[in-house]
Amino acid sequence: MKTRFKLKHNIRKGDTVVVISGDDKDVTKPRLVKEVLVDESKVIVEGVNIISKHTKPSAQNTKGGILKKEAPIHISNIKLWDGKQGTKVKKEKRDGKTVRVSKKSGEVIK
Repeated sequence: MKTRFKLKHNIRKGDTVVVISGDDKDVTKPRLVKEVLVDESKVIVEGVNIISKHTKPSAQNTKGGILKKEAPIHISNIKLWDGKQGTKVKKEKRDGKTVRVSKKSGEVIK
């Protein structure tokens, strides 16, 4: 996505999130973010959007076959997990540092 300004997202690698739309929707089951693709506004979440990739035999993969792997989903389809529920996030200055704060509970997200 070519834009003039770089978009800022509140989701980081290693965060726990819930999927709020799509085939893998489950707002009660937190999952781990494996990778954030900032330029495309997408994330790869563990166990979500599994695809089958057919591969030919090669020097590195002598068997070939069908591989199962996670495909990216749009960042708008997830919410950050604050320990109890999925929530939106706001940024605040506390003790001279910018921290992410849950809008529902008001707790700091680590």
